[in-house]
Amino acid sequence: MRPSGDAAASVTPAAEPAPWEHVRTARLLLDVPVEGDGEELFRLHADPAVWTHFPSGVHTDPASGPAMVAASLEQFAEHGLGYWSVREAASGPAGPVVGRAGCMAPGDAPWWNLYYRLSPAVQGRGYAREVGAAALEAAHAVGPARPVMAFLLEHNRASRRTAEAIGLRLVWRGPDLGNPDPEAVRLVFLDRAPYDDLLGRIEERFRPSAAG
Repeated sequence: MRPSGDAAASVTPAAEPAPWEHVRTARLLLDVPVEGDGEELFRLHADPAVWTHFPSGVHTDPASGPAMVAASLEQFAEHGLGYWSVREAASGPAGPVVGRAGCMAPGDAPWWNLYYRLSPAVQGRGYAREVGAAALEAAHAVGPARPVMAFLLEHNRASRRTAEAIGLRLVWRGPDLGNPDPEAVRLVFLDRAPYDDLLGRIEERFRPSAAG
């Protein structure tokens, strides 16, 4: 399945041998993070404004910036895909990092994890949908047998709209394990109907009994 709409139509991967390390959409530059991105990635994830739906997620250790860069490099080397640094095309490749997004393969899980987090300065412009569509297309090209998963909090309506807009469907709903808010509800979206084994893995990952 390829994403539909203008955002998907405008995705342009770079030439071989690593076509998804550098992607251009209508308005965004999506690139494998480089060492210099670490500080900006930390600042993005240390901003409480990007964690309004999960305040305990705020990063406090500056070392998380370089760690994010290293994790992306490892993912691209091992799986051919990972999380990009996001820049606005209008600012060029030397412009500020305005987000982190993409798909990565988490451990031994059989799915791609879809992620999108954007600076408050650029929210409300449809960038999440644009980068989400690009990430979905990349995942389908690199590893089509892996389902694409997005998991999010139920009260994060903007994130849910993005997941639904790029074609993901709700397959699981339940308590959010480890969330300081005992009333928090986690939603799991996939790009396809889950087969039985996959549903079992999702249950194992997210159901309350997994906490024990």
